[in-house]
Amino acid sequence: QAELGLNEHHQNEVINYMRFARFKRGLCLKTVDSCFQDLKDSRLVEETFTVDEVADMLDGLQTVVHSEVESELINTTYTNVLLLRQLFSQAEKWYLKLQTDVSELENRELLEQVAEFEKSEFTSSNKKASGDFVKPKLAPLNEGGSELLNKTVACLQEENEKLKTRLKTIETQATAALDEKSKLEKSLKDLQMIQRDQKANANQDITEWENKVAALKSQFEKTLNDSTATQKFLEEDLVTTKHDLLKVQDQLSTAEKELEKKFQQTAAYRNMKEILTRKNEQIKDLRKKLSK
Repeated sequence: QAELGLNEHHQNEVINYMRFARFKRGLCLKTVDSCFQDLKDSRLVEETFTVDEVADMLDGLQTVVHSEVESELINTTYTNVLLLRQLFSQAEKWYLKLQTDVSELENRELLEQVAEFEKSEFTSSNKKASGDFVKPKLAPLNEGGSELLNKTVACLQEENEKLKTRLKTIETQATAALDEKSKLEKSLKDLQMIQRDQKANANQDITEWENKVAALKSQFEKTLNDSTATQKFLEEDLVTTKHDLLKVQDQLSTAEKELEKKFQQTAAYRNMKEILTRKNEQIKDLRKKLSK
């Protein structure tokens, strides 16, 4: 007899599910057979049919069979989900996390093994009645369950001890943090007092500097005003001086002209002019002689 590698209890559960699946599969096949039989009884009443009539009958049969098979496949999927839900719910009560490998569902070797198991279990010699299901019984709290429960309790106790140790560490850190906070608050108060004193001194210094700046500003404005007045006076004086200078230059030019006129009227000027004329004549004669 082929085995699936499970214990007796789980193997019996698999047999019950396979019996249920075989029963549902038989009903599905009977439904498909009845579809063909209904077609024979309702439509095949004549000896000859046209191609269109045959095609119409096949299309109708295809629609009916497709609907029946699809409905059965959907129902099978939902049934498998409910079966998995039962298994997962039982596992969660023991804080277990089950895992499935969908790729193994298409493993040909495993599928053939299941087929051999089904063949060996449901042969004519070993086949049981369709209603003879193995009733599941309430499993007692055996040693395996107690061992798992004890392991769970031990893990929880260990985790509890770790949490207690961590809590003590956190309390120590919290106490140190509170002490540090108190020291920081005291330092902050001292710093605030020093800052207030420095602020008062700074305000006093600022007032003194503001007074000095105001005095300097007033003095600068006064100096600027005086400088502006002086500049204006100097500009006016410069204009007057320029006018006087032009006047003096005009007078000097007139005086020079009058002086030159008077000098030309003197006897010395006339004598000098006559002497220069004679000298010029003598120079001309000498040049002529030299040229000859």
